[in-house]
Amino acid sequence: MPGTITVGVDGTDHSLAAVDWAAGEASRRAAVLRVVFAWVWRPLDVPVAADEAVQREWAENVLREAEKRAGSAHPELTVVTQALSDDPVPALVAESGQTDLLVLGSRGHGALVGRLLGSVALRVLPRAGGPVVLVRRPDGKQADPAASEVVVGVQDVDDDGSGPALDFAFAAAAARGIRLRAVRAWHLPPVFAWSAGSAWVGEETGGLSALEKERLTEALRPWRARYPRVEVVEVLELGSAGEVLLSYGAPAALMVVGHRTGGEHGRARIGAVTQAVLHHAPCPVAVVPCP
Repeated sequence: MPGTITVGVDGTDHSLAAVDWAAGEASRRAAVLRVVFAWVWRPLDVPVAADEAVQREWAENVLREAEKRAGSAHPELTVVTQALSDDPVPALVAESGQTDLLVLGSRGHGALVGRLLGSVALRVLPRAGGPVVLVRRPDGKQADPAASEVVVGVQDVDDDGSGPALDFAFAAAAARGIRLRAVRAWHLPPVFAWSAGSAWVGEETGGLSALEKERLTEALRPWRARYPRVEVVEVLELGSAGEVLLSYGAPAALMVVGHRTGGEHGRARIGAVTQAVLHHAPCPVAVVPCP
C-alpha cells in the first residue's frame, strides 16, 4: 500500500515550491500526494475578501493550480486535494499525525487570507506528530547535482534520541542515490577548559576527539548496516551545533535535524539548533520528532 505525502498550500510562491518538492519526493517514494488548504471564513478578519464564496473559490483555485503543477511535473503521481475547514495550525498538526511526511513552504504570505505561512509552520513544528519538511522559494541558484548530499545532525549519541532523524536521513539518501553526511558538533567539558592535568589524562586515553569520533561511529553503525549502499561521511567538529551544521548546507539536497518532543513542563517549543537551521539553511530542512 503506497504511503502519503501531504503538502500545505496558501497560494504563495513559497507554497508552490513546497508542492514541487513534495511532488518529487512522492514520485521517489511511489507515494500519494495530498494537497491541503486550511482556512476558516471570518469576514471581519479580511475586509478585502469578506465574501465567503470568494474565499472558497480562491482556495479551490489554489488547490487546482497545485494539483495541475504536480501532475504536469510527475504524470505518474496520484494527487488528491482537500480544503480543510479549520485554522491552519490545528489542521496541519492533525495532518502531520496522519501522513508519512508533511511539507510546508517557509516564509510564505497569503495575500487573501492574510496569514504568514512561516509563522504557521513554526507553530506546527513543535506539535507535529511526524516529520515535517520546510521548503523555501527557490532563489535561482542550483546546487551542483554531483555535490548533493543529505546532511543530518547527530547530537544524542549516548541514547536513541537521534534514531528517528538518522533513519529519515539514511532513507532520504538511499532514495536519492546520494551520500549522507553525518555531522556532530561537540564541546570540551568545562573541566578541560582550566585543568591541564585533566586534558593530559584525556590525551593519554587517545584524545577527547578520538573518543567523540568513536561515539559517532557507534551511533551510526545500525543505520550503516540497514542501508549498506549509502555512502557515509562522518564529520566531527568543535563548535556550535547550529553553525557547524549550516557550514555544510550549500551542497545539501536536504538537511535533517531531530526535534525533542514534549519540552519543558510539557510545552511545545523548537530548540535553538533547529531554529538556526530553519532560518538560515539554503536547502529544504526536515524536522523529525525524536523521543
